[in-house]
Amino acid sequence: MLELEKVLENVLGCILETGEMQKRRLGDKGLRVHSKTSEDDLVTDVDELSEKMLLQAIGAAYPDHGFLSEECGSKNSEAEYLWVIDPLDGTTNYTQGIPIFAISVALQYRGETVLGVVYQPVLGEMFTALKGKGAYLNGQEINVSTKSDLANCVLGTGFPYDKAIHKHNNANYFTHFVPRVRGLRRLGAAAYDLAGVAAGRLDGFWELNLSPWDVAAGILLVEEAGGKVAFLEKRGVSLVAGNKVISSIIQESIREVDRDS
Repeated sequence: MLELEKVLENVLGCILETGEMQKRRLGDKGLRVHSKTSEDDLVTDVDELSEKMLLQAIGAAYPDHGFLSEECGSKNSEAEYLWVIDPLDGTTNYTQGIPIFAISVALQYRGETVLGVVYQPVLGEMFTALKGKGAYLNGQEINVSTKSDLANCVLGTGFPYDKAIHKHNNANYFTHFVPRVRGLRRLGAAAYDLAGVAAGRLDGFWELNLSPWDVAAGILLVEEAGGKVAFLEKRGVSLVAGNKVISSIIQESIREVDRDS
């Protein structure tokens, strides 16, 4: 198996470089934006350039590895090592000039995520995790929240881009939690939400119908920060994250809504 500390060191440079490009282009009036599957499912030339930068740099260093990335799909996906990449998570925010977005890079070995990076370029926040080695923000170890009472919690969530037509659009769960928690936050970038759970900023998070590149790095961050990630029986990647107590409470609350609907 590769020396993961060295791999992490190798990939941080291209992630930082990509983030600098994203910062320079933020608010660019010449940003090219087009839709993919719907008017709310956006991609920009910055998404595409970010992906190209990351894939070229990582591919040059590890030519035998496979890739699963949001814009270009999969390549050599049967390889022992698979990079799972979202080059710009939070594209809608980016097109609006809202500085909440992140680069998410994960490395899987035989199907298990062993390395995860979530980078928020505007704030210069580099979240990193290696399997069994803990989770870190800019080199300082981080841990999930220790709260156990839902009423004192601030939770994060999100909605699918096809929320107008999707059966599981999260509106019913959102309504359920509004009066039961201290606050709800919808940041618009699932990778950064999960990093926030790992750092104890968000006490919990749930979202439906995500994709593997949205969450691969963030899941490892949460788990290495002492948290729990559980998957829901919905379409796509649907999950709950938090410390063990809050994660279980969120799960049970979602079951309660399902029983009553």
